[in-house]
Amino acid sequence: MSRDSTVADAGGRVVGDFRIIERTKKVPGPQERTFERGLGIVTPLAFVLLWEFAARAGWIDLRFFPAPSAVLSETWRLLRAGDLVAHIGASLSRVTVGFLVGAVPAVGIGMAMGLNRYIRAALQPMIDATYPIPKIAILPLVLLVFGLGESGKYAILAIGVFFQVVITTAAGVAAIDRVYFDVARTFGVGRLALARTVVLPGALPVIFAGMRLGIGTALLLVIAAEMVAAKSGLGFLIWQSWQLFAVEEMYAGLMTISLTGLTIFQLLRALETRMLRWRPINVQ
Repeated sequence: MSRDSTVADAGGRVVGDFRIIERTKKVPGPQERTFERGLGIVTPLAFVLLWEFAARAGWIDLRFFPAPSAVLSETWRLLRAGDLVAHIGASLSRVTVGFLVGAVPAVGIGMAMGLNRYIRAALQPMIDATYPIPKIAILPLVLLVFGLGESGKYAILAIGVFFQVVITTAAGVAAIDRVYFDVARTFGVGRLALARTVVLPGALPVIFAGMRLGIGTALLLVIAAEMVAAKSGLGFLIWQSWQLFAVEEMYAGLMTISLTGLTIFQLLRALETRMLRWRPINVQ
């Protein structure tokens, strides 16, 4: 091959004798980002307006699908009474404790599984066997063991979060290019320093993805647990509304869960962006 000849490989890179030219993706400008943010706001707003119009026009049954204006009015009433704030606080406290109890050990165990094939061989079969079991299905067993108090709710949330985080963490560590480990060993980096400077940063994007899945699972499980074994929380609010056929109140609880989850995901995404500032932006 001559000095000026080039070859395009499967990854779209142009490879010569002494150079590799990476094909870069276009980074969106400020106007494009503003348009994307606006699109994310306009789309749900248009859906709500269409729902409101359908309710006022009599196209839908208001007994089951109340107008969004009625739901907002009921939400405001619950906020002024202080009931909604108390329920949100109860659910968030359970999600926070359950998430931490499940995620912190999951990250450590997942890193160990990704680094050591013997640990992975010992734990992977048990994880594969127990992960497919629906966590809601074991809720009665967990409540039987830990009781109907807060411990049972923390336990079921921690179990659900643990599997999401441990699986993604192990996969993220295993996917790190081995050349980084070779370079670290060449410079005499110890095990703890290796985990801190190579393993954790390399797997962090995938770990954050697992945390987002874990948060979603925790929100789902806390609602289910509060429906059957709580006197407070958003799940209790929705279940009580169903029993009393207070449909607007039920929708207020559902809307609050949605907004709570959205806020948590945005905060987690902001934390991810801050901690992964070294990661290049690959957005078309």
